[in-house]
Amino acid sequence: MDFPADRNRGLKMATRSRPLSPHLQIYRPQLTAVLSIVHRSTGVALCAGAVALVWGIVATALGADAYACFSDFAASIVGRLLTAAFVFCLVYHWLNGLRHLAWDTGWGLEIKRAYATGWTVVVLAPVLTALSLWCLWT
Repeated sequence: MDFPADRNRGLKMATRSRPLSPHLQIYRPQLTAVLSIVHRSTGVALCAGAVALVWGIVATALGADAYACFSDFAASIVGRLLTAAFVFCLVYHWLNGLRHLAWDTGWGLEIKRAYATGWTVVVLAPVLTALSLWCLWT
């Protein structure tokens, strides 16, 4: 008895040396894609920063010794760098979130406006972060 699978034995499919679909080596990153990736990354970083905020709250509740430990860390170079990173993530995520909320209403979906609002977020995030840190540390 001849089965259909037996008929195809010995036949080879033509293979090509190129990829099946375009990949990263063909497309250059678009602003909207990069901002989306950064938005997700800052969301994850904000979760980690929330743990540090909880540490500060718990240290306050535990007493002077625990708070002194937290305060010393927050005042160190590493603590200040982490604070600056957290504030940047917060500002960026907030600005880009407002952009996404505008998209949900149907505003700003045109390519020119999407790029204009994207570049606005790119410029405003570090500026507002610097202003926030200046207010926080002076």
